[in-house]
Formats: sequence, structure tokens, C-alpha cells
Amino acid sequence: MKKIGILFGQERSFPMAFIEKVNSKGIENITAEPVQIDKSMQGEPSGYAVIIDRISQDVPFYRTYLKNAAVTGTAVINNPFWWSADDKYFNNALMTKVGVPVPKTVILPSYDLPTDTNNESFSNLKYPLDWEGMFKYVGFPAYMKPFSGGGWKNVYRLENAKDFYNVHTETGQLVMLLQEEIVFEEYYRCYCIGQKYIHIMSYEPRNPYHLRYAADFKPTTERLRQMEDIVLRINKYLGYDFNTVELAVRDGVPYAIDFYNPAPDAEFKSVGQDNFEWVVENAANYAIERALQQKDGEDNLTWGEFVKRGAAKRPLV
Repeated sequence: MKKIGILFGQERSFPMAFIEKVNSKGIENITAEPVQIDKSMQGEPSGYAVIIDRISQDVPFYRTYLKNAAVTGTAVINNPFWWSADDKYFNNALMTKVGVPVPKTVILPSYDLPTDTNNESFSNLKYPLDWEGMFKYVGFPAYMKPFSGGGWKNVYRLENAKDFYNVHTETGQLVMLLQEEIVFEEYYRCYCIGQKYIHIMSYEPRNPYHLRYAADFKPTTERLRQMEDIVLRINKYLGYDFNTVELAVRDGVPYAIDFYNPAPDAEFKSVGQDNFEWVVENAANYAIERALQQKDGEDNLTWGEFVKRGAAKRPLV
């Protein structure tokens, strides 16, 4: 029997629906359940052929548990090694090399010194930084947001340099991005599962949270193909099995705004019935595929083109 586990936190609708969907398909020797952990011994198998990870970004114990599971043959979705290494700034930097339009972005040192550091820890930084050069490159209005993490936490819209200086003082030890505002005509949030199943959803980030999926943009067939190509390219190079990509369309060009969402929102109340049913069905199908392909004791993780081409000493494109 091959077990598919789902590791989750406070959410309930997606994990329970996912488990029910996998089990309802009646695939011989395949079963799904919530991951159960009572101990973790180094180098010992987890007992799961596949684990869907929905929570390790918030629980370091789970992240390292998943790495041990992967070493012993579990197909972890998403790859915990890559997820640990990735961040939004690197995302954007990579996309500038593989032909995906992204907003102009700079990274900023934290306003407060990190714990256990002092001014001498930053002798490689010039003082003052070239703020004017960064402001000229990015332009205003702009957004400031953490270089890692998600959920619209600590995101600020800035009208000018004065706003920037005021807000930056509030960010503490967070490392922030300053990013060009893309004034868009249309906006989409796109599920991508298994680097092949894509679901493009109209999305309006300017609406209140509970109304963001109420948008009703109507992309042409050509625009849909264009966005699908961008979504596939992003996830192919990063290596994510389960992710969302946010695309803001300005002057006919879809800009990838946010695509570091390896535990994307899939709760029924926020995404709505149609989107919920799509993600449950396709996540279940993909998890079953991976369970059927899984081989005990081998590397069953997905690795992106950035890592694979680097290991093979091949150019990115």
C-alpha cells in the first residue's frame, strides 16, 4: 500500500477534500490521510510515498522532517530543499534571465540590525546607500514587501521617497523589496500543479480580501496561451509542483508579480466553489501520479531547470 499524506496547519477545507478525493478514486494500493508523526529517526522512511506540504513554511520542525522524508524516498510536494533556498528576490532575478517580464525590483538591508550583529557586521555596505539611484530605477508609486513569505503581510504602497523613509522604519529586521508598481488593466492568479495542470483565475488584489476572486476579466485565447506559457516557464525553472503565479497585464504584457506561493491559498471560502473543485481534483490526480511513480529509497523530488542546468554546467536558456 502506498500512502499519500498531507501536512497542514489551521486550514481544513482543502486538506479534508483532498483526502476524500484521492480515496474516492478507488486506485488499488493507494490511500490518502493526514500525515501522522510520533517520532522522526534520521535516515528512517516516513512511511509515505507522497507528502503534500501545506505548512512547513511556518513550522521549522516540519521542514526538516520533510527533508529526512525526501532522503528516504518520499516525493515531497514541494521540494523542501529548494523551498528552503528560494526567495522572491531570487525569483525575480532568475526571471530576468529566462524571458519572463517582471517589475523592476531592488532588495534592501533590514532597517534594524539583525540579532547578534552590530554596525561592524555591515562594513561591506556603503553608507549611505544609493537611495536616489534605487528610487530612480524603481520609480514611484512603488511597493515595499518582504523578500520572503506571503499572505499579503507587511506589504506597503508608497507614493514617494518620504513614504519610503517613514515606512522603512516600521519594518524592523525584515529584509524588504522595493518594487515597481505595475498599473494593470487585468490581473490573474494562476494555479500550476505538476508543471502541466494550469488554472487561470481572474483576481482583483485591490478588492477586499473576500472579494478578490469576484473579478471577471475575459482574456482572449491568445492572452490565455501567453499566460500559460509564462506560468509553465516559471514553474519549470523553479521546480515547483504546486504553486500560484500572479500576473498583472499592462499594455498587453503580463508581468509576473508574485510567484513564490508554494503553499497557495486553496480554502473554499476564499477561492470559491469552481476554483476549489479544480484544485482539489488536480492536486489529487497529480499526487496519485507521483505515488504510482515513486520508488523507495530513491530521489523522488522535482528539481527545477535552474538547479539541473547548473549541475550539468549548461546555460539557462
